[in-house]
Amino acid sequence: MDILHCSKPANVSKALSMAKNAISCGAKLIVLPEVFSTGFCYDNMEDVSERAPYPTIKTLSDFSKEHDCIIIGSIIENKTDDNGLPAYYNLGFCIESGHIAGTYRKTHPFGMEKSYFSKGDTILPIELKKNNITIGLEICYELRFPEVARKLSLAGADILVTIAEFPNPKANQWRSLAMSRAIENQLHHIACNRTGKDPYSSFFGGSLIIDSWGEVKAQAGNDECIIIHDIDLDENKKIRSMIPLFEDRRPDIY
Repeated sequence: MDILHCSKPANVSKALSMAKNAISCGAKLIVLPEVFSTGFCYDNMEDVSERAPYPTIKTLSDFSKEHDCIIIGSIIENKTDDNGLPAYYNLGFCIESGHIAGTYRKTHPFGMEKSYFSKGDTILPIELKKNNITIGLEICYELRFPEVARKLSLAGADILVTIAEFPNPKANQWRSLAMSRAIENQLHHIACNRTGKDPYSSFFGGSLIIDSWGEVKAQAGNDECIIIHDIDLDENKKIRSMIPLFEDRRPDIY
């Protein structure tokens, strides 16, 4: 998705239109890029950020309920800190059939983000009770931290999802890191990256769906598009029985 800078209504409308197209192609789990509704709208954070109950998430929840689907993405959250001052977070969310299954506040802001966003302090997977799936959600820069994906995997994640605004010229790093996180954790990995440009960077897209062998099963180019692939969660178990990576770990020495 090409995110229009600071244009929330247009971006939400576009996301819903693309999601509807994906649903018509059989998709049940929809993944949107990082801060899909606004981009990194640093000059207007107060106006574009949202407080609970989060109007944008409510709109997506209505869509999710209507289509009985799962939607994953992130928005800019405005949350009062312990001193009564506004604190902004990159709030990841997972909606299942109209209900918020869980949220995750980005724990590793990058670059300019450090001047605007507070850091989340919890890394836990999100359980989807209706679909009996556990999602490990990480956001952009966190793809570079294998500890994040490993913690999510050890905590029971069935699918790793990375939502991002990975900029040029880092396409090769994006692809290599996304494949590595799938291979080393023996998990399917959905890695959704934006395309287009904002005042600070340009973006290459390159979204990926990777199986738990680390093989790319679907990939996007530089333009807006929808990629779809069927995920077989039993494949995780088969691979882990063939290569018992988690049984062979030595956490006592590292």
